[in-house]
Parts: sequence; structure tokens; C-alpha cells
Amino acid sequence: VITLRCMVQFIGRETKYSGTLSAFATIYREEGLLGFFAGLIPRLLGDVLSLWLCNMLAYLINTYALENGVRAPRGGCEGLGRGLGVSTMAEMKSYSQAVTGFFASMLTYPFVLVSNLMAVNNCGLAGGCLPYAPTYCSWLDCWSQLHKEGNMSRGNSLFFRKVPPGKRYVWD
Repeated sequence: VITLRCMVQFIGRETKYSGTLSAFATIYREEGLLGFFAGLIPRLLGDVLSLWLCNMLAYLINTYALENGVRAPRGGCEGLGRGLGVSTMAEMKSYSQAVTGFFASMLTYPFVLVSNLMAVNNCGLAGGCLPYAPTYCSWLDCWSQLHKEGNMSRGNSLFFRKVPPGKRYVWD
């Protein structure tokens, strides 16, 4: 929460949170103990889902695609007749874990987005209030609003940006 709010200060050129200790004091004074846990529920849901997807996909790939799918070639030298070596198989399994982690993070990105938006929602900074961001009652309200606007994947790509039709992000 503190890290996100310190980054969001840049939008309005504000200095509300000047350091870690002052940020703790400001959040506690303005929002109480729950202010430190803004956006926690969607973050936890996304992390648990991502971990589950990553491990499930890696298990399926390692069990069915790599171990059963790789067969030893017939004939030839005795040393070559064993198929992939142990080190190559271990390397393939580590790659499968990385690839499944990438896909799991892509699928659970909306949870991260909602969590980040809720962490700065109506916190008194320009980037967390209108016109830059609407005020949400709960993370479910934020989720449904983003889904309705077609913004569930906004910000997930560095190169391919899109703005939904009729939406403006610049205040004149």
C-alpha cells in the first residue's frame, strides 16, 4: 500500500508520503489499521489462484507431456538409446515451471489490477480520486466497473496499449 501510494504521488506532484515512517503514521491517522490492508482480498485471491494454476499446469506438463511424451529412440548406440538425459529432463521441467508461471500471471492479472486500484482508492492523492480514478465502494464494485468498461487487462502490456472507445484518461 505504501509503495503504490508513493508511486501515485507522482501523478499530482504531491508529497503526502515523504518517507516510510511518515507514510505509516499518515495511513494510520487517516484510515486506521485497515488502511494498511487496502486491496488485500483481491491480491490474496489472485496469488492463490496463480499458485494453483502454475503448479497444476506444471504438474500436467511434467507428468504427461515430458515423462510420457518423450520416448527413447529405437536402435543405435546404447548411450543414445535412453532418450533425454537426466539433466536435460530437469532443465525442461524448470522451463515448464517458468512458462506456466507466466501464463498463470497473465490469467490472474485482473486481480492484481483491482488490488492496486483499491490500494490507492480515495486515499487523498490526485491519482486515487476523480478525474484520474473513480471512487469504488468495494473491490467487487471496482471489478464490475472495470469489466463493464472492458478494462480488465489495462496496463498488462508494455507495447500493446488500447483505450476503450469513448474513454479519456487525460483531464483538460
